[in-house]
Amino acid sequence: MPLSDLLQKNREWAAAQLARDPEFFTRHARGQSPRLLWIGCSDSRVPAEEVLGCGPGDLFVHRNVANIVAYNDVNISSVIEFASTVLKVPDIVVCGHYGCGGVRAACQPKLPASYLGDWLMIAGWAKRTVDQSLARDGRTAEGDDYLRLVVEENVRLQLQHLSHLTVVRRQWEETPGVPRLHGWVYDIGTGLVKVVATGDT
Repeated sequence: MPLSDLLQKNREWAAAQLARDPEFFTRHARGQSPRLLWIGCSDSRVPAEEVLGCGPGDLFVHRNVANIVAYNDVNISSVIEFASTVLKVPDIVVCGHYGCGGVRAACQPKLPASYLGDWLMIAGWAKRTVDQSLARDGRTAEGDDYLRLVVEENVRLQLQHLSHLTVVRRQWEETPGVPRLHGWVYDIGTGLVKVVATGDT
């Protein structure tokens, strides 16, 4: 059977959880109270729970290519609304990662004429900001060093987009300062998270 190895691993995982904690699944079935909403990249190397050493129930997670917060994305807006209004999650993290293929593609001279190209145009705004900043300061950056700057700027950009969403602004009107916004970047090469922004900056 295709993927039978994964189904077997699932059975082994469930059995191991019960052996350690007989109430594990019963407790989780009652509901959830995650401590933060993680908006991250779909990259398979950046699993939120493992990166932060968390388990089931600790994080509410939304992932997409290049961790983008798009103004017209009903999907992410509904996730944010559910997290903040129903689950009362106090913190939202936008987490990018170095070596992001989506950001790398957004830095190419020509994006593909496709849904992916349309999506990555949003991250392209971060590239323009980095280019302008380098030119203004008389600096240069190439290769991975340049892409790291764009990855960081893309997180700042998406955090700004997040602060502009009606669902977030409405929450701030009801509960000033909550949800709190955080911009992080995960380094696949070291396993460490770097804080690059807070709030709407």
